[in-house]
Amino acid sequence: MEMRWEASVEAQIRAAQERGEFDNLPGAGKPIAGRGLPYDESWWIKSFLEREQVPTNLLLPTPLLLRRRIEQLPDEVRDLPTEQAVRAVVADLNAEVLAWLRNPSGPRVVVRPVDADAVVRRWQDERRKAAPSTPAAQSPAPRRRSWFRRRAT
Repeated sequence: MEMRWEASVEAQIRAAQERGEFDNLPGAGKPIAGRGLPYDESWWIKSFLEREQVPTNLLLPTPLLLRRRIEQLPDEVRDLPTEQAVRAVVADLNAEVLAWLRNPSGPRVVVRPVDADAVVRRWQDERRKAAPSTPAAQSPAPRRRSWFRRRAT
């Protein structure tokens, strides 16, 4: 029975070759990638991540992902326009941290909620440093009063 199955498969392959379905396939005539490298069990997932350009930090367990987000928080809030927007981002992150603390999964990693006031203070300090200071020479001249009064008409 196995011989009949193999013969059927070979017949289908031969028919596809005659129809030209194997002509001009991508990679035809090129060496197989990674042929000389030692075998890697997870080659398929690595090639998928590379091909689809999936960010590798999405593969981190939840506590490590939260720690990374906490580390990147100053960069995330740097360009926000208002203090309320900064506090909203911190509140969202703290909600995720608290949700994980209620039902922890993954490796045991210390993750604590972020102090919103500290983030806002740092955000304000960075904005003050980045704001261009206007020297007195470039400040607008005071408005001069006219020596006469306008008549009310």
